Amino acid sequence: MSRPLKFLISLLVVAVCLRSAITGVGPLLTQLRADMGLSATVAGVLSSLPLLMFAVCAPLARLARNHGTERLLLAALLALLTGILLRPTGPLLALFAGTVLLAGGIAVANILLPVLVKQHFPTRIPALTTGYATVMGLSATLGSGLAAPLAAALPGGWRGSLLFWAVPVVVAIALWIPHTRNDVHTVPASAEPSPPLPWKSPLAWQVTGYMGLQSLVFYVTVAWYPTMLHDQGMAAATTGWMLTLYQAAALISGLAVPRLIHRSPDQRVLAVSIGALNAVGSLGMWLWPSGIALWMVILGVGSGPALILALSFMGLRAATPRAVAALSLMGQALGYLVAAVGPVVFGFLHDLTGGWQAPMAFLVTAGLLLAACGYGAGRAIRQ
Repeated sequence: MSRPLKFLISLLVVAVCLRSAITGVGPLLTQLRADMGLSATVAGVLSSLPLLMFAVCAPLARLARNHGTERLLLAALLALLTGILLRPTGPLLALFAGTVLLAGGIAVANILLPVLVKQHFPTRIPALTTGYATVMGLSATLGSGLAAPLAAALPGGWRGSLLFWAVPVVVAIALWIPHTRNDVHTVPASAEPSPPLPWKSPLAWQVTGYMGLQSLVFYVTVAWYPTMLHDQGMAAATTGWMLTLYQAAALISGLAVPRLIHRSPDQRVLAVSIGALNAVGSLGMWLWPSGIALWMVILGVGSGPALILALSFMGLRAATPRAVAALSLMGQALGYLVAAVGPVVFGFLHDLTGGWQAPMAFLVTAGLLLAACGYGAGRAIRQ
């Protein structure tokens, strides 16, 4: 097996680990809240912690300049594993501390994957971005769908279910270690300064807004929809499979994105359409909840391509690997900070009103703003 193929396989296994530990929480949130005595607002904070850590820890990816991209990714995987092992072991403090640690590891990995793709496969950015984003989507789907069954089958209930996701991380670490021994992507700090973040670029802010808003919609959906559906009388296991339907639709629809990107250097129509689908799906869930399966599919068809397009923008809208790193850092750090507001506001609005209409109106608004950012980010220009 050639070295590039081994590298690609290892990269995809890493991608397997970057969503399931988070999406596996939503279907267990009702059990977790009952066990821990959490309000909806506090549960929203717990759901937002990964996103907040994505934003706070993303600048750590700059350490790759001194320690190597591949080596830093290994450190991120070790942090992820430690957090998964810590999270279900004890009281509320362990739950929050483990979530912070695992999310910090995922945050750094989120930044490094686009950089590694640009470094190793510069002519295949859309296809390989779709590849690892599809694997992340499949992992997210399994995390949601298996959460409740694992809680029923494993010792410890929801704690055993959360602990299960350490297994793929161990495999990823074992596969990734050989790639750290000949890390050629270490640049002495004195040789070339870190590129400044593109604060003054309107295009960079539009890419950042697109990244943040699509993440907001996704993480509110995986965190709160199971609880909302459970309140409407749906069984816990069924709510998990509704999320699986959502993420399966996202996974399948995302496969078309590379071909659509290659048809034209301008992606405005695609980006705006994706935002509109997110708004329509949320509006349907708000006004006509009896058609839940249809709305989950529509949301998924908007969500999967949104993630892939947001990640592709970071390579397509920057001219060099260093510019990709700067745009990726800004887009993901600030984007996830925007997304972190979502689950907290959604839970707060539910506590405030006692219902789900105000939270759903908030989500519809996020979909419309996503379409607006997509119109700017989809332009055929580079910053």
